[in-house]
Amino acid sequence: MNAWANWENDFEIACAALAWQVELGVDEAICDAPVNRFELPAAAPERPAPSAAAPAATPTAATPAPAQTDPVAVAEAAARAAPDLAALQEALAAFPHCDLRLGARNLVFCDGQQNARVMIVGEAPGREEDRQGKPFVGEAGQLLDRMFDAISMGRAHPDPSRALYITNILPWRPPQNRDPSLEERAMFRPFVLRHIELAAPDIVVLMGRISAMTLLDTAEGITRIRGQWRELAGRPALPMLHPAYLLRNPAAKREAWADLLALQARLRGDG
Repeated sequence: MNAWANWENDFEIACAALAWQVELGVDEAICDAPVNRFELPAAAPERPAPSAAAPAATPTAATPAPAQTDPVAVAEAAARAAPDLAALQEALAAFPHCDLRLGARNLVFCDGQQNARVMIVGEAPGREEDRQGKPFVGEAGQLLDRMFDAISMGRAHPDPSRALYITNILPWRPPQNRDPSLEERAMFRPFVLRHIELAAPDIVVLMGRISAMTLLDTAEGITRIRGQWRELAGRPALPMLHPAYLLRNPAAKREAWADLLALQARLRGDG
């Protein structure tokens, strides 16, 4: 019993001593024998000169490092090779260089009428979009539908002049709905540009900050450039405030309504 008590006391003392040393900043164990760190290392023995009879060793070439894959170049090639929208969707599904696909439920490609005059490009899928595999179906998507319904347009409208075709910059949902990174936006930009080319809308609506910055290659904020007509892929483009922004800032709906009226006038040939 006394031996056990002595061992227990020694163990507690040792633990307390160790904790004290850690608190003082000790972060490595020392050797059993002392080491003189000021002692100069012994000089290495000189190699004997090679004899004349022995041939000099031929230096071996260093093994070249494997070339790194450029995801943007791969995306450009894959997008360029897609002859139609179905092939572009397959190319996106097969694109292996974005880890977002590993945590997403569905590829979110498009919704609406493919022959619509107006194509909307959003930012990235949210939780509900990821679940259903369609863009703009959550709370922000419901507001989007109400906004365009106010000017007699919609994604299900049978008339191409009043229909909408919708996609996003990213086809996969970022975790926790974070903003797409610069690398992610760069690698998917070629797919979106090809998407616009194949859908061939008359007007592109850039819905939100990420969409406008990515496709217009600008650092200007969306509140500064919204409502200003730009050119994208040879066609007029209109940056607008994202419905999610309007949900957080209801006072900005006045600006969104002005942009909708400008879009309507442009479609009629008045703007």
